[in-house]
Amino acid sequence: MSSYHTPVLLKESVSALFEGNDPNGVYVDATFGGGGHSREILSRLGSRGRLMVMDRDIDASSNLPEDKRVIFIHNNYRFISNFIRYHRLGEVSGVLADLGVSSHQFDTGERGFSFRFDSKLDMRMNRSGGKSAADILSEYSADELTKIFREWGEVENAVKISRMICQFREENPIESTGDLYRAIERAVPKNMEHKYLAKVYQALRIEVNGEMRSLGLFLNGALSVLKQGGILSIITYHSLEDRMVKNFMRSGNIDGVIQKDIYGKSFSSLEQVTKKPVLPQESEISANTRARSAKLRVAKKI
Repeated sequence: MSSYHTPVLLKESVSALFEGNDPNGVYVDATFGGGGHSREILSRLGSRGRLMVMDRDIDASSNLPEDKRVIFIHNNYRFISNFIRYHRLGEVSGVLADLGVSSHQFDTGERGFSFRFDSKLDMRMNRSGGKSAADILSEYSADELTKIFREWGEVENAVKISRMICQFREENPIESTGDLYRAIERAVPKNMEHKYLAKVYQALRIEVNGEMRSLGLFLNGALSVLKQGGILSIITYHSLEDRMVKNFMRSGNIDGVIQKDIYGKSFSSLEQVTKKPVLPQESEISANTRARSAKLRVAKKI
């Protein structure tokens, strides 16, 4: 597999796309990354099939296969329906999304996604614009920081570290991963440092990239372009995104509100193919520890 990123639940997620679907249809890999899922889709795609791949990180374009069936979109997957219309691709047979951050992004120190490196706090998946994590840490109020640490990272002592950050930045700018650690060091539990910092970094990354709003827009956009019987195959990695995907696949909306007709009968535009999430085998987790938290959920448009 590519050193850029090892795809998780590869066979399971792609097989679901083609269950009862035309191999010469239109498919979308909404999170191209290292291209592992796309290559698996291409291996099953007919000669007249089309694959639209999306990624807002331009680094991913270096992994594009030379295949005339592929259309690459350097943009946020929230705009999936816009690009399907722009390229006149018609109805879509299957949409796949692997919501995890790529190994390339975690392992490239200057991207600022990981506390394993002392580097600039960037965390932008698209580095061409928007606020970086350093900008947020320098500009947000204590209350605003508390909100993102609570909502996006479920950090237990969010109020405390937010105040510590604000106090620290009065005399020292917070521009690097090392600066952030020094600002909150006294509040980091010594027996669970890695787990705690992972929550802090998750919260900042989600805020920087607007991940939850983008996910909601993507889900609605994907549903709008899927044909009847089309498949939505999504891999999640943390409880916030998994909850949204689960609600959407159960009810057809991100709030999870079950709609009822005039007779009081429940209905949804989606049918859950996987009643429970598909989890990686132990062998996959052993080979790729980042697969440990992955969950695959699949639904069909009805």
